[in-house]
Amino acid sequence: MFTGFSDETVDFLWGICFNNERAWFEAHKETYLTQLYRPMQDLGGEIFQFIHQQRPDYPLVHKTARIYRDARRLRGRGPYKESLWFSVEEPSELWTAKPTFWFELMSEGWTYGMGYYLPKPLTMAKLRARLDQDPAPMEKLARALAGQDEFALDATVYKRPKGPAPSPLLEPWYQARSFSICHTGKLSEELFCRDIVERLEKGFGFLLPFYDYFVTLDAGPDPRDPA
Repeated sequence: MFTGFSDETVDFLWGICFNNERAWFEAHKETYLTQLYRPMQDLGGEIFQFIHQQRPDYPLVHKTARIYRDARRLRGRGPYKESLWFSVEEPSELWTAKPTFWFELMSEGWTYGMGYYLPKPLTMAKLRARLDQDPAPMEKLARALAGQDEFALDATVYKRPKGPAPSPLLEPWYQARSFSICHTGKLSEELFCRDIVERLEKGFGFLLPFYDYFVTLDAGPDPRDPA
């Protein structure tokens, strides 16, 4: 059971920011395991169980990230990540192309939400086609998002605009090349106790209808195919 992160958790995250090298990490590995990695596993496990109970038919899994960076992609950075996260997602070799729930903890704050890291262009083309053909379901979701203050849409848009969108309400979604629906906050007391569990359950419960909508895109028809 998750009981909260600790001051040692934050100290470790700040430490790895300024001492991103093997000697420092090895000297603090036990702190990493007991104060960051295992609590993150516990929190992710509880959130996975919550989502699974809400959507038992979805083939979702829970993953806690490794702190070790891929040695082939260091690009001048240290060998360790400077934040840690868990995800709840559909198993796939191309997980970046699937909608994913996540929670991430950093030295100065945290974030959680649902979205795509790198959706396929075809997926976004299918989204635009669905918006054109039947805008009402997404308009309902867009109004729900606009009517609350926990989450915001964070989208990367195409350089050349698509469109026009079926309605102004759908314009941000229509132009998106990738997106997430996320909350970003500073470190707060709820992270150091079980209060964060309740907040994440409420937040991910709100995001589930969005996931229901996007997870079906891959199975939809290719809009490039002739009718």
